[in-house]
Amino acid sequence: MSNHGTEIRLATRGSDLALRQAGEVKAALEDRRFSVELVEVETTGDEIQDELIHRLGKTGAFVRSLDQKVIDGELDGAIHSMKDMPTESPEELVVAAIPERASANDVLITPDGTQLDELPEGATVGTSSLRRKAQLLHRRPDLNVEPLRGNVDTRAEKLLAPALQAEHERRTEAEKEKQSDKAMAQKGHKKEYEGEFDRTVEEWFNDLAEVERRALEREVETQFDAIVLAQAGLERSGLAHHLEYVELPKSEFVPAPGQGALAVTALDGDLAEDLNTVLDHPRTRVETTVERTLLAELGGGCVAPMGVHGLIQGENVHVDVQVFSQDGSEIVEASRDVPVENHVSAAKDLAADLAERGADDLIAAAKRDETPEAKRDAGR
Repeated sequence: MSNHGTEIRLATRGSDLALRQAGEVKAALEDRRFSVELVEVETTGDEIQDELIHRLGKTGAFVRSLDQKVIDGELDGAIHSMKDMPTESPEELVVAAIPERASANDVLITPDGTQLDELPEGATVGTSSLRRKAQLLHRRPDLNVEPLRGNVDTRAEKLLAPALQAEHERRTEAEKEKQSDKAMAQKGHKKEYEGEFDRTVEEWFNDLAEVERRALEREVETQFDAIVLAQAGLERSGLAHHLEYVELPKSEFVPAPGQGALAVTALDGDLAEDLNTVLDHPRTRVETTVERTLLAELGGGCVAPMGVHGLIQGENVHVDVQVFSQDGSEIVEASRDVPVENHVSAAKDLAADLAERGADDLIAAAKRDETPEAKRDAGR
């Protein structure tokens, strides 16, 4: 291993989740006695707040700005969420390391832990992922799936806000009534009020988690019955203990390619080799390579509702693939075991088979929906 006497400077987005993820990489490197500085870089995706994720992702909006700092020699490497990365990357860069992946699952979050099948007819579910929208509508065509943008904390606050604000109002009114009745009772006018709440509003507020307190201050635009997020993001954000959620089965809700995985990019050379030695998880690299090969071959990018998940089982990678129409009514899917020893070529063969079975048509239709006219209509 090369001896880097100077500090390694790694680019990261500035969101809370990105910083937590980058912190994991930093800690792993520091355990091997590397000195690491994390440098926050604002990306196009962070600057354009009113665009949906799938439109931003087409240009690598959360990735390019970080990688450019590395290409320009300003920083030594960059840390990305793999599912944000375009399948085409600058030739000067290599994916030096792919650390061990966290959960790839999606989760359904509700105020009270309701299952997907228990949501009322016409329930409003929030997500900005075309894939999740199509999967939800495929399973429950009656659902009203609405756009949901923001970091993990913001999305959770948008879900929690209506119920918490209503409860705060009920408690405040009850406390006022209790105080009024108590004052009247002291004057002998009537019996003291016996309320439904044991604690004062202040005591109730003090017991809330930070995300719940922020939700109380949030202006409610859309009342969501549920939202769908990546389990890895929920856990890395530290919110998993404060929210009620259920895991969605990977068989029906096949995750996005690379979901739950991180990638560290760098210029090809000694540092890239060092990062690989310290951070790379070979199993995760094979699984995510299969997923991203399928994505690249089918040309889905962030436009098509597409899920791909690979899992090494013995000498094979078990691969689940789903390609949907935008409304979830049509699906081309496959489950196949591909050999680890030739996983890239086998993934290309599987992509060709899916394309022949109609996946190409669904992806082409999704791209037609991304015309300027369609974008303008979607923004209304």
